[in-house]
Amino acid sequence: MSQVLEQIKSRRSIRKYKPDDVPQELLDQIIEAGLYAASGKNLQSAIIIQVTNKELRDEISRMNAQIMGRPEGHDPFYGAPAMLIVLGKKDQSNHVADGSLVMGNLMLAAHELGLGSCWINRAKEEFDTQWGKDLLKSLGIEGEYEGIGHCALGYIDGDVPEAAPRKENRVFYIK
Repeated sequence: MSQVLEQIKSRRSIRKYKPDDVPQELLDQIIEAGLYAASGKNLQSAIIIQVTNKELRDEISRMNAQIMGRPEGHDPFYGAPAMLIVLGKKDQSNHVADGSLVMGNLMLAAHELGLGSCWINRAKEEFDTQWGKDLLKSLGIEGEYEGIGHCALGYIDGDVPEAAPRKENRVFYIK
């Protein structure tokens, strides 16, 4: 089996991370993989925001937990010290699919590099707020963007979960 297929089959969502910082060199490689994701009409309009600043990371975590309706102190990012936030340009008809492909590439690249990852939702709700719009503006990002997802990243704390058995009757053949 090819290495790519093996990586696809062995990648798991990780829900417990060590607090160790992820080296920028690894983050750069993961980001590069995201930038090479397929996109509708090759518009490449999805953007990635790297967050390793602990104060901002914790602020995003609090906001995310609040959107979920979770109590103060709940960390939806499972202690991951880094996150890559993917957003899609709203005026592009494929922005959600394009951003989702970026997220997939980010998670596979992280796995290949020995890091854990997990897709964390509620980026849409975060970036619909004034806070989210102000963050984009502070970064010089213009235009209307929709949050697609957060890719939580870090070194795995514990064992990698076993794969759940694949459900049956999910493929249909027309010959």
